[in-house]
Amino acid sequence: MRQRLIVTGAVVTALTLTVPASAADAGPSPGAPGAGDSYYPDYGNGGYDASHYDLRLKYQPKTDELTGTATVLAKATQDLSRFNLDFALDVQEVRVGGRKAEAKATGAHELEVTPAEPIADGEQFSVVVRYKDVPSEVEVDGFTSWQRTPDGAVAANEPESAWWWFPSNDHPGDKATYDVSVAVPKGYKSISNGDVVSEEPAGKGWVRTAWRSDKPQATYLATLAVGKFDVTKGRTDSGIPVINAYSRELGAEDGSARASIERTAEITDWLQSVFGTYPFSSVGGYVPASDAHFALETQTRPFYGNTRFKEGTDVSVVVHELAHQWYGDSVSVAKWRDIWLNEGFASYASWLWSEKEDEGTAQEIADEVYDSHPADDEFWTVAPADPGAKNQFHDAVYDRGALALQALRNKIGDKSFFKILKGWPAKHEGGNARVEDFEKYAEKVSGKKLGALFDTWLRTSAKPTDPAFGATSRAGKGKSAPPESWEEIQAVHGAHRHH
Repeated sequence: MRQRLIVTGAVVTALTLTVPASAADAGPSPGAPGAGDSYYPDYGNGGYDASHYDLRLKYQPKTDELTGTATVLAKATQDLSRFNLDFALDVQEVRVGGRKAEAKATGAHELEVTPAEPIADGEQFSVVVRYKDVPSEVEVDGFTSWQRTPDGAVAANEPESAWWWFPSNDHPGDKATYDVSVAVPKGYKSISNGDVVSEEPAGKGWVRTAWRSDKPQATYLATLAVGKFDVTKGRTDSGIPVINAYSRELGAEDGSARASIERTAEITDWLQSVFGTYPFSSVGGYVPASDAHFALETQTRPFYGNTRFKEGTDVSVVVHELAHQWYGDSVSVAKWRDIWLNEGFASYASWLWSEKEDEGTAQEIADEVYDSHPADDEFWTVAPADPGAKNQFHDAVYDRGALALQALRNKIGDKSFFKILKGWPAKHEGGNARVEDFEKYAEKVSGKKLGALFDTWLRTSAKPTDPAFGATSRAGKGKSAPPESWEEIQAVHGAHRHH
């Protein structure tokens, strides 16, 4: 992982106490080159909040050349002498407030911008970045999130993908709205988040499509795909527009991919009965010919790697990614350590779908998870409440995280449990939250003390001796055949292992 020297809070306090008042009021200073995340210290930036990204792009699939003009609207949170954007492509020009600014590449993926004049605390300002590069030739610390395909390319990854296609404040704590306008050669299509605003000719042999995301969106949830896509459109029974897209290069996987993704409308409406009103204006999914195995909950339009469907349909992964639209997208992590709020809940949604489809109850799946991991299994050493950057996508974050929810359900009863599942995303819609926030909310709604339960399932590095699963649990009663949905649900974990 990329590392940056971090000064601890205690040291900062000590330094502050020894700095004369005149020095403390010395004037504008540089914004921090990181957002202060313990997992990824140099991801994101300090000194400003982004509110909107306007991305005007042109992409040539044959050469992988991407040309862009990004306009970032932001508000300073301190007196700024300079600030950083996270970006890895070659920059041609930067302007701040309409005036040329000095810009230079620093660190692994930092664009350091010095405006012609300092920016005052609280001031609204704009940043225009013009750039041109071949993203597939750009690596950061030996990896890339830009996926080339036979018919184009895809930007989709977690915890980072923005660096390869637009400059940003790349941390989920700074969400913004988006306008993404993409010109591609005729015969190709661009896919992004949100709604299609327009589609029109863009000069000889080119077509430009404009996409809009009008609800707050984290940078890693922004996506771009260009290829020869077959696009299907429809609506859910509740009236939500559905846009799905499939590469024409999928070959034998085309049928199983469509049979899975085309259930998006049905699953979205069912999820509304579990998590409450869908938080966005459209929904869908896309499958490029990327040879990727993972899937990602890119906002309103999840990405599905085509190899997910080599062995047939995979509806559980669709349930998982769509559940993230509530848990992870609408309500995003405050810090990356809070990843349980994403993965534990999306995993449990697949358990609930299995229960609905009569392929194994959530309780039976919980029993299978508990019995499948002996006490000395590494699985029990990973604490979902703070798994560490190396274990961010560990099976324990998914399955042990879901076990915590089953234990909570048994402890407080279905009425309070499902009230919490709907109330939480409504309370924090469009925002960010911590694991501790959810724990307090669950105690408030249920009226029960739940500290010991959450410590057992989210923080203790040992297998719980009392699974607290309730009277229907088979724990300690001997092994039986796994639920019918077991293998498909387990495969979802592999779908979330990224670079």
